[in-house]
Amino acid sequence: MKRLRLGMAQVNTVVGDFDGNTQKILGVINQARSLEVDLLTFPELAICGYPPEDLLLKPQFIEQNSRCLSRVVDGSSGLAVVVGFIDAREDIYDAAAVIHDGKVVGVYHKVYLPNYGVFDENRYFRAGSECPVYVLYGVAIGVSICEDIWYEAGPATAQAHSGAEVIVNISASPYHFGKGDWRERMLATRASDNVAIFAYNNLVGGQDELVFDGNSMVVDEKGRLVARGKQFEEDLIVADLDVESVFRTRLHDPRWRKETPLLQEQGWRVSKTVISEAPAERPKPLLPERPLQVRPPLGEVYDALVLGTRDYVRKNGFDRVLIGLSGGIDSSLVAAIAVDALGSPKVVGAAMPSRYSSAGSISDAELLAQNLGIKLVTIPIEKAFKAYLDMLAEPFAGTEPDVAEENIQARIRGNILMALSNKFGWLVLTTGNKSEMATGYATLYGDMAGGFAVVKDVPKTMVYELAKYRNSVAGRELIPSTVIEKQPSAELRPEQKDIDTLPPYELLDPILTAYVEEDKSIEQIVAMGFDEEEVKRAARLVDRSEYKRRQAPPGTKITPRAFGRDRRLPITSRFTEL
Repeated sequence: MKRLRLGMAQVNTVVGDFDGNTQKILGVINQARSLEVDLLTFPELAICGYPPEDLLLKPQFIEQNSRCLSRVVDGSSGLAVVVGFIDAREDIYDAAAVIHDGKVVGVYHKVYLPNYGVFDENRYFRAGSECPVYVLYGVAIGVSICEDIWYEAGPATAQAHSGAEVIVNISASPYHFGKGDWRERMLATRASDNVAIFAYNNLVGGQDELVFDGNSMVVDEKGRLVARGKQFEEDLIVADLDVESVFRTRLHDPRWRKETPLLQEQGWRVSKTVISEAPAERPKPLLPERPLQVRPPLGEVYDALVLGTRDYVRKNGFDRVLIGLSGGIDSSLVAAIAVDALGSPKVVGAAMPSRYSSAGSISDAELLAQNLGIKLVTIPIEKAFKAYLDMLAEPFAGTEPDVAEENIQARIRGNILMALSNKFGWLVLTTGNKSEMATGYATLYGDMAGGFAVVKDVPKTMVYELAKYRNSVAGRELIPSTVIEKQPSAELRPEQKDIDTLPPYELLDPILTAYVEEDKSIEQIVAMGFDEEEVKRAARLVDRSEYKRRQAPPGTKITPRAFGRDRRLPITSRFTEL
C-alpha cells in the first residue's frame, strides 16, 4: 500500500530570533527522525517568525534568514522537510523550502498575498506563479502557503489536477473566536472537492496583538478529520496517511476526467519534481492514538488570552507584571489571566483606594488577591488627590466639579503604576475592555497607562462570561461572586455607575458589534430593533474616541475585527452618519 508518515511541527517562534527559531526547528527534526517521519512540515515563515512587518525592508534580516535556512538544510539528513522562509531573488517572496536529505529540491512561492484585516503582505512580497508537485516515495505532494488554501480554485486545485494526492499547507493563521470551525469546514470542502489528503500546519503563539492557535489538521480525501494538533500549545502531530485510498476514491469520481477552465485562465505553471519513486518499504513503529481536543468556545477565548499575555510578557523580556486592582470585574479577570499565564509569584496587584472607593470594592480586591495567591500592595491616593485639588483650586475657581476631577484620580493611579513599573521593571497590564475602548470610557494617561491591554478586544458582556467560566474550571469562586454581581462603576464620584454614562452593556455590546465589527449603518442597526437615540449615542462615542484608541497599548485580538491592525480609521474626519 502507498503510505506516507507525515509530521507537522506546530511551533511557537519569535520574530527575528533566528538562532532560537533555528534551534527549535533542528530539535523537532531530530525528534521526527526518531519517529521515522517521511515528511516533516513547519509553519509559514517559521525561520524568521510571523509577521515580520517592516523588518522585511532590512537587507540584514533577509540575509540572516538565508543563513539559518542553510543550517536547517544541513541538519535535515534522513527525511524530507518543508519549512517557511523568505526567498530573496529578483524580489522577496513568502516561500516554502522543500528539502530532502540535506539538499533543497524545490521552493514554492506564495501565490495569494492577503491584504485585508490584519494582513499587509502586498506591501512586502511578490506573488508566486508556479504550482509545483513533488514526488516523495512515490507519493505526489503539492505544497502551498496559508492564504493559497482559502481559494476554491487555487494552487491546491491546480496541484491536485496535476496528480498531487497530498496537499501540504504551511500557515500562520491568527485566531479569533469561531475561526477554528470555519477553517475545519473549509479544509474538509477543499479535500473532498479535490479528492486529496489535506495537511494544514498552523503556527502557535502570541505576537504583539495576534495570537496563533495552532489547531493544525489532517483531513482525508472525503473531508474527514484524521488528526488534529493541540490548541494554543506547541505540538508535533504525526500521522500515517493512506494515500492508496486517494487513488481508489478518484477512480469513482468523474470530476477527475474533466478539465478545469478556471485553472487554465490563471496561467500558473505546474511542474513535477521526482525526489524518489520507490515507496518506503521499511515497517515503521506504530503511532500512539491522539485524542482530539475539544474546547468550549469560552475556553478557547480564555486560553487565547492566556497565551497572548504569556508570550507578550516573556518575548519582550519581562519577568513580572503589575495590575491595578479596583475590586471590579475587568481587573479581576485580567489578574486571573495573568496568574494562569505566568504563575502567582510573577503577578503583583496594586490597590489604590480613593475617597469614593466603596468598602466592598476594597475587600473584593483583597479577597481576589488572596484567592489568586498574589502579592497585593495598597497605596491610598487621597493625599495626592487633595494636593492636586489644592494646586488647581485657583485655575478651577468658579467651576463645578466634573470629569476633570474624576480623571485626576485615574491619572494619579496611572502615575503610581508606572512608578512601580519603573522602579521594579514590572510590566503594567491595563484592564480596559472592548466596550470601554469603543466608547472612550477610559482615561488617557490614567487607566489606559500600561504596556499590554489583556482584555482590550473582549466586550464587557464577555468579560462576565469569562469570569464565570474561570470559576467553573477552578470549581470554586476564584473571582469572588460579589465582583461578578455588583453594578460596574469607575468609583470616581459618589454613587457613580457605568449606566450613568453608557447604555446597559447588554444593549450596548450588540450595537457596538454591528457598528464596529460589521460596519452596519445606523439605519440598519435601528432596523435590528434597537432604539435610534441609543444607536446614535453609541456611534457618536465610537467616532469621537479614535484618538484615544491610537494611544492605547496593544492587546490580544480575539474578535473577528479588533481595534488597531484590523480597523483603521482617521482621527481627523468630518464624515458622519449622524
